[in-house]
Amino acid sequence: METSTAKRRKIDHANGRSSLEAASASASTMGASGASAFVLETEELLKEVKLDYSVSSANVENTLRQFKDVIETLEPHEPLPITDVSAKFERTNRVTIPYPDPKPAKSSPYKLAFEKPSQVNVVGSWVLKTNVKSQPDLAVDMIVVMPTSIFQEKDYLNMRYFYKRAYYLAYVTAGLRKTLGDSMEFVFDHLHGNLLLPILVARPKNNSDKKDSSNNANSKIKSHPAIRIIPCAPEDYFPTPKLTVISNAIRQGKSEETDDDTKVPTPFYNTTLKAESQFSSYLRLLYRAANSCPAFKDACVLGRIWLQQRGFSGNVSGGGFGHFEWAVLIALLLQGGGRKGEAVLSPSLHSTQLFKATLQYIVSANLQKKLVVIGADSPSSETLRQSMPVLYDTARGINVLYKMTAWSITLLTEQAKWSLSAINNSPLDQFEALFIVKADQPLQMFDLLLGVNIPTSQEGVESIDRRGLIWDFSAKLYNTLKKALGERAQLVHINVPETTTWPISAASPKEKRKSLLVGITIDPLKASQGREYGPPYEDKKEAARFREFWGEKTDLWQFPDGNIVESLDWTEYSYLGFPGICEAIIRYILKFRLNVEDSDLEFYGRDLSKVMSFAPSDKLAFDSAKQAFEMFERDVRNLEDLPLHVRHISAISPELRRTSLSTPEFNFRKPLLQPMEVVVSFEVSGKWPENLAAIQRAKIAFLLKIGSSLEEVKEEVKTHLGLESATRDDENLAFLDVVYENGASFRLRVHSDLEESLLERKTKDQTVERHIRTEAADLLASYRRMYTNLPLHNQTVSTFCTRFPALSSSIRLTKHWFNSHKLSCHFDEELIELFVLQAFLKPYPWDTPCSAMTGFLRTLLLLSRWDWRDEPLVIDSADSLSTSQRLGIGTRLEAWRKIDPNMNRTVLFVATSHDVSGVAYTQHGPSKVVATRMTSLARSACKAVKEKSLDLNPRSLFQTPLHDYDVLLHLSPKVLKSITRDNATRHSLFKNLDDKQVGKEALPLVEPPAQTLLKRLNAMYSSPLLFFHGAPDDDVIAALWNPLLHRRKFNVHMPCSLQSAGSLRSTVGNGNADGGMDGDGDGEGEGELFEVNKNAILAEIARIGGDVIERIEVKGGS
Repeated sequence: METSTAKRRKIDHANGRSSLEAASASASTMGASGASAFVLETEELLKEVKLDYSVSSANVENTLRQFKDVIETLEPHEPLPITDVSAKFERTNRVTIPYPDPKPAKSSPYKLAFEKPSQVNVVGSWVLKTNVKSQPDLAVDMIVVMPTSIFQEKDYLNMRYFYKRAYYLAYVTAGLRKTLGDSMEFVFDHLHGNLLLPILVARPKNNSDKKDSSNNANSKIKSHPAIRIIPCAPEDYFPTPKLTVISNAIRQGKSEETDDDTKVPTPFYNTTLKAESQFSSYLRLLYRAANSCPAFKDACVLGRIWLQQRGFSGNVSGGGFGHFEWAVLIALLLQGGGRKGEAVLSPSLHSTQLFKATLQYIVSANLQKKLVVIGADSPSSETLRQSMPVLYDTARGINVLYKMTAWSITLLTEQAKWSLSAINNSPLDQFEALFIVKADQPLQMFDLLLGVNIPTSQEGVESIDRRGLIWDFSAKLYNTLKKALGERAQLVHINVPETTTWPISAASPKEKRKSLLVGITIDPLKASQGREYGPPYEDKKEAARFREFWGEKTDLWQFPDGNIVESLDWTEYSYLGFPGICEAIIRYILKFRLNVEDSDLEFYGRDLSKVMSFAPSDKLAFDSAKQAFEMFERDVRNLEDLPLHVRHISAISPELRRTSLSTPEFNFRKPLLQPMEVVVSFEVSGKWPENLAAIQRAKIAFLLKIGSSLEEVKEEVKTHLGLESATRDDENLAFLDVVYENGASFRLRVHSDLEESLLERKTKDQTVERHIRTEAADLLASYRRMYTNLPLHNQTVSTFCTRFPALSSSIRLTKHWFNSHKLSCHFDEELIELFVLQAFLKPYPWDTPCSAMTGFLRTLLLLSRWDWRDEPLVIDSADSLSTSQRLGIGTRLEAWRKIDPNMNRTVLFVATSHDVSGVAYTQHGPSKVVATRMTSLARSACKAVKEKSLDLNPRSLFQTPLHDYDVLLHLSPKVLKSITRDNATRHSLFKNLDDKQVGKEALPLVEPPAQTLLKRLNAMYSSPLLFFHGAPDDDVIAALWNPLLHRRKFNVHMPCSLQSAGSLRSTVGNGNADGGMDGDGDGEGEGELFEVNKNAILAEIARIGGDVIERIEVKGGS
């Protein structure tokens, strides 16, 4: 990748690399062309997504002015006892005061009053103009600053402030409804999901004329955002020393004068209180940042989109990190945050540079493990340490991340890390991964998903910090799962249910029986371990902790060297793979530690095993095939009587790269029916004949010599020479099947270097006819596929299957999807493997898939988003393609599209590190019709994944409707099985009379019988019919009639069997209802027309298929 030529600031490296340099380096890691393209794309994005404030600004300002006038003219009243005033107010105004839990006791001595607010102001994104059109919760925040006269010195204790705040909000609500109730609809909500902070949400009513369409009415409402009324405390009102994170402000059951040094800290409660008085302060901070840095607002918009695409928001349920936290972080980094207090970000940076530098800071700050303090006069770290992540703003004394959890900060850091990886590793493809792709899809993101019902009892769960039952239970659940799964889980995340609005006349809704969604990303190598080892038995303290956490499940394990350790045995679930082992661990530990019953747990995606099962034994089967190949290679290399020395023996079979749909299971009783394909090449020699036909016969001689030599040396080896279905004498004519006694079998072909040179010379020879050069070009392409591309492809995929444990199962599942939709007959297996490999090499916006399901779903997402008409698919597995080579691939595709605009020859353009031509894997298909169907099916699958989410049945993705096809050829499973089992050899009904077969075994199949039939049908009827077929054992071949074959006049180049359809004059008179007349007709005079003779073609197909075709079903009849 080309480096940027931009100048970089020189900074002393004595104490390590500065944050500013790291940010600048991150911003300039792309090449110059990549950076400029990214900047242009983001600028175009900003133009598209920015909200047009001119449309609704006037209406919103009028409404805000009305709200302000009403609030400021409300009638005040003197302090009254809370019990009396609450009952009278609710009875008189029909507004329920939204007191937070626990509600104030009837004997509470507190008094409530109302006075004119000291300030009514608009804050937030509307003021800064950083809203976007796609924002789901578009609203204007109006703060109502309550006067100091209604508070007392100790109101920060025991919820007193929040009770007074709730009453103040209800009083304002009653006044607004009385004045504006006819035009506005009012509901209560919680600010950012914080149960301590009820707010009022006002939206315009839909009072439009009934004649107006619903779309117009909805657009009017959408153009007018909601208005959120947020009561807050006066600035810097609360005593900061009393509200540190180690202070206690909830003193239940004891005097409020008691010293709080020995009490449990309430950091969330305390920070919520302090944040109530900082609305105006943070608004000034953001204003200063916007004035000092011209790109600040655009960087905030980019951050909003990035967070929105990943499901983050300022709500507790959205992770507690939204647009406000992003904007505050940038504003703080523009002022400080460096090692010596210097600014991390420069105000001269572009918006994209600010965006990338902020991501870099999130990753490098390690917020999930470290305390981060920005500003001067930072307090002691001991006074800041808490269970929540900490980004402490010293100027305002606030932990900006107080709404975040351990799992949300971990996910945010990982998402930032993945986005930076996308920026650094794919300069030409980074934009969509960052801002377009929706990354918060649980099925595409996590390998294991489960629902956990929230307990109804708060005993032993809810803390005194007033975070709520859901938050407290989620924290216990996360800590338990994180410790129990250990290294098996790379990431554990909990999705918390959102809070809902409620009518102002009703009490705040009680928490219903909800469930938490837990997503787990596993380590595929460690998640499948059956036995887990704990601390040494000699370490008494750690061993005791281990036993206390796991209970009776622990046992002692002694290694051969005598060491004894604590251990856990999960081997009884090993046959289920990592899903079964992880499920067993989760069920046991949640039952033991949190009393969560099995009925309260629901694991999603378990139906995948009904689609295709992946067992640990699959790996053993592929390992056995690999070992058999190594033995075969050794046997061939050890042959001493060959005329030339063996140079390479290359595997080209999917079984030998761990990607075959069925595992290569074999033994001496059940040998492989379909041999594994292998290519052998010899040392360079001048003895090869310089004639293509003679070379093919020399290959046969080599095969015969190898076969006879192997049988002489190895008694357990049987060899059989087979003939290809060749139609010319200058293409490969034969292969050698080598069958071992243990059941392993190989199909060997010989590679000759001279053959390629002769074919290249023939394709360039202008003295021969054009059709000869075309035939030579086709032979050259087949030669390179067999002897050059397939060995390299096999080596590449085999290597990556070792590097990515989930790649093999993902490829097999994707092949099953192509088979289920009868598309695989149009795609080379290697092409499907490249699709999946690309999803692993470029997994952005996520990390590399760790399970078959995530790898499969991300492959479908790749196929659904790939515009193959205008974009090449570049799989740079060796990471060796330069920018100029990538541009050259794009130029080559443009040239193909100009030469062949209808895409009759080249449809998909797929280039790799070893082949930049783009057509090596798509030489023989698919056609444009098939490629379009692949894309539409992938889009339908991704739509189902998005809409149904956890309710999705995986089996539905593999069900294809047969009613879309015109013709269905139902094959006889019995006949197919008979041919496959014994190669169509007839057996007697009585085994003792079947003398001919005693001691004999069936020869290996050249190819499955259904594929043989399909090839024959394609050779004869590819013009009138387009055939679809799946796996070799698929017993239905589907077909579509070619709609381009209209009625036509007779000529000598008829494409297929036709029949008379009447005269031209009668057809024209009837309006040509059958689709018009082909362009070959001159439209003059009379003449007989012909149409496709469908019945004759189907009858001929039935004759060709014989007993293999059981019946033919035609659309609209049988």
